[in-house]
Amino acid sequence: MPSPKRYHPLLVVLHWLSALLVLFMLAAGMLSLKWMDNEPAKFAPLAVHMLTGIAILVLTAVRLVTRLLSRKPAPASSGSRLLDFTAGAVHVLLYAGLFGMGISGLGLAALSGILPLLGGAAVDLPITFFDYAPRYGHGYLATALALLAGLHIAAALYHQFIRKDGLIGRMGFGRK
Repeated sequence: MPSPKRYHPLLVVLHWLSALLVLFMLAAGMLSLKWMDNEPAKFAPLAVHMLTGIAILVLTAVRLVTRLLSRKPAPASSGSRLLDFTAGAVHVLLYAGLFGMGISGLGLAALSGILPLLGGAAVDLPITFFDYAPRYGHGYLATALALLAGLHIAAALYHQFIRKDGLIGRMGFGRK
């Protein structure tokens, strides 16, 4: 049986939903939450950040299982063995980074005592989240994910507009 031309529709939905949520979270974390004082006004944005992070963690797990169990298109080629290897490595690192962000975020929330925010409870926010080791990993992983996402987007645009090989269409809807 020949390989499908597109990824499984569930993978397509999960890919684009995850992409939107991850970009939103990176922007919210780096441009907003990071600079907000740890006072009650931060409760709601922090709760949304945590809930969205948990959603991304669950979506990533479902996506990985779906990816492993579904039929996929034949591997794409950029015309360069080094770039093809890099593409595979970036995909693995994106998954690892997403799992790492979720785990470090949950660890940070648990250690700092802010998990009750998820239920709408008021908590005492720490003076700084940097008193907790997972905060460092969370920050470094956010930077790494932003760079990896940028590389992933650049590669997709390279395939679409320079190679003109229709690679983006594999992550879209249509006939298999």
